[in-house]
Amino acid sequence: MSFIWPISLFSLFAVPLLVLLYLRMQNRRKQFAVRYGSLGLVQQAANGRALGSRRHLPAILFLLGLTILFFALARPQMPVSLPQVEGIVILAFDVSGSMSATDFEPTRMEAAKEVGREFVKRQPSTVKVGIVSFSDNGFSMQLPTNDQEAILSSIDRLRPERGTSLANGIIISLNTIANATGQPPILGMDVPLPDASSPAPTPAPVSDADDSAVIVLITDGENNMNPDPLEAAQFAADRGVRIHTIGVGSSAGVQLEVNGFSVFTQLDEATLQQIAEITDGNYYNAQTEEDLQTIYENIDPQLVIVEEKTEVTAIFAGASILILLVAGMISLMWFSHVP
Repeated sequence: MSFIWPISLFSLFAVPLLVLLYLRMQNRRKQFAVRYGSLGLVQQAANGRALGSRRHLPAILFLLGLTILFFALARPQMPVSLPQVEGIVILAFDVSGSMSATDFEPTRMEAAKEVGREFVKRQPSTVKVGIVSFSDNGFSMQLPTNDQEAILSSIDRLRPERGTSLANGIIISLNTIANATGQPPILGMDVPLPDASSPAPTPAPVSDADDSAVIVLITDGENNMNPDPLEAAQFAADRGVRIHTIGVGSSAGVQLEVNGFSVFTQLDEATLQQIAEITDGNYYNAQTEEDLQTIYENIDPQLVIVEEKTEVTAIFAGASILILLVAGMISLMWFSHVP
């Protein structure tokens, strides 16, 4: 337990003085009884002798109550273990050109932003949310914070840009978490895209995951640039960070006009499912309102027990008042006055 030491704490030095004063009063009462007892003026002293040592109880309780009250004035603090939902969530938005496709109304990009806005609004104030955008590069748009206005403002600024590198989005998200938690950053990654003819790599076991830090990857999953997103996902798994992937777009696909060229783009669910599987996360399809509701309910930061220093002045003050009241009641019943 710790104390904030104001001048009022020095009032504790008055406690021994009060003890000495009480002993002096008792001594004078005895002298008074001896001197004037024959005159019949010591009825109260006789009552005191009849009560025996109990006559000191109200004074002891009164002194104890004052002592506790003096401690309360020092504003004592003690560590208290409190359950609270906390964590870091990185919303990683795909801002590649394919996100301007209209198979989601009005576009994939706007649908992704709406998913992000609703997710942010549902988070408790103890959860810090960061925003990452990625296309052919990745950028940390907003460091993890519980300032919802700043988070939503960052989401509103997102616009479709160039190509798609899912790996860059994952690595920048991991580095944003590392910056917030004091972990070493991932300095570089040069892993080629896998050969389509070769089997997919077998994911290594996920290390003990810290559910308080997760990445939510919101994308159509179309990756057309190095590094390999599955290797990046393994980096996340090695660090115990789960990646939940949200697929925005239709599996049927749509034709998209880019710089005068017609490009076919479709949702790559297979890649997103593999990323989620490697990191022990979940894949969701943002196709319907029911799917979105499932996303909000299942992507939850963990409930942890946090030890915080809490001021316990009220507890001490309440205890002191209770003891003082008991002392006063006893004194009134036995002596018809308070100490």
